[in-house]
Amino acid sequence: MQEVLFENLDLSAPILKALKQQGYTAPTPIQAQSIPHILQHKDISGCAQTGTGKTAAFAIPILELLHRQKNASETPQPGIKALILTPTRELAIQIQENFEAYGRYTGLRHLVIFGGVSQHTQVMALRKGIDILVATPGRLMDLMNQQLVNLRNIKMLVLDEADRMLDMGFVHDVKRIITKLPAQRQTLFFSATMAPEIMKLADTMLRNPVKVAITPVSSTAETIQQSIYFVDKKSKHPLLIHLLQHTVTDNVLVFARTKHGADKIVYGLNHAGINAEAIHGNKSQTARQKALQNFRSKHTRVLVATDIAARGIDIEGLPFVINYDLPNVAETYVHRIGRTGRAGISGIALSFCDAEERAYLRDIQKLTTQKIPVVDEHPYVQQLQHNTVHTVQVLAKPAHADGNRRGSFKPRRNWRQPVKKS
Repeated sequence: MQEVLFENLDLSAPILKALKQQGYTAPTPIQAQSIPHILQHKDISGCAQTGTGKTAAFAIPILELLHRQKNASETPQPGIKALILTPTRELAIQIQENFEAYGRYTGLRHLVIFGGVSQHTQVMALRKGIDILVATPGRLMDLMNQQLVNLRNIKMLVLDEADRMLDMGFVHDVKRIITKLPAQRQTLFFSATMAPEIMKLADTMLRNPVKVAITPVSSTAETIQQSIYFVDKKSKHPLLIHLLQHTVTDNVLVFARTKHGADKIVYGLNHAGINAEAIHGNKSQTARQKALQNFRSKHTRVLVATDIAARGIDIEGLPFVINYDLPNVAETYVHRIGRTGRAGISGIALSFCDAEERAYLRDIQKLTTQKIPVVDEHPYVQQLQHNTVHTVQVLAKPAHADGNRRGSFKPRRNWRQPVKKS
């Protein structure tokens, strides 16, 4: 079968030139299947694993369509023509950088807006006129309420990380924003995970969409080597230090459940002589960007983050991700570990699980249809409570073909009773 190249996708010379400079010659499967449909002005519901190039799958054809419209009209229509909504500031900045890279020869103007910083610079750029707006919902709603942004000329709407944009945290703002857009528009939804109830909601906002699903929904990349460490809650921190000193030899992104927890981990790591910084919602945008840049440049060895870094953030060549706390939403696990093993490069994802997190682990393994291999030999495994030791032995791979482990304990009858979530 002949390989598809970007030059076979009916893209104009300025965009092909920019893609070549980025080192792109052949599209990924999500790009190859989505771009032709988008160029035909069709709505898209796209789902593919993290790290497979979903941003380029919508950014490239949007730039192509707007470039064509610009060249076809002697007097181009003013106003914002494409709106990309995304859940986090970091992801918004990254998407804008992609538009800048792919569209550098098109003459199209783009802007990113988000909260946590002064709106003055953003408002001044809006007044000068832009073609493409990348925004987080909160700041966009704020500027709309001040009548500082006009969306009546929008031709294309993108929800990136669509499942997150349509959950209870964002869906009300998203619906309000959509009421201000023209009814006749092209709508594109992209995500790595899409729960059935979110799919139903998405379908109410799309018109006869083409559904592009490259891999099973909510699957994890085969390039990621996953493992689980059963550990007492109080032993998580010494286990993390042990791994950083003996096993994890490179930069690592560590996920914590709370902002306070992230700061506490950083304090302990720095006290142990391990260079670490935190990134979470209580940090200023300047501090968050500085921490991310320090990590990308390897000035900081460990970046401890809450789930604001779980979606879409692309850290090139990141070898390790550690879930210090398992997420209480199974889909978030897929996004977290997807920060490694991107673009076909291998990665390692390690997760800690204490007694109270066993229910979260069961949800994750049910969603991904995978049993995560258990590391049952580490310095802190003996500190587990008796019933958690059973969990290690039950979830570990069987030692014999018949599935029986010689000398293993039989769990008590009430072992599978639900664990109260914290």
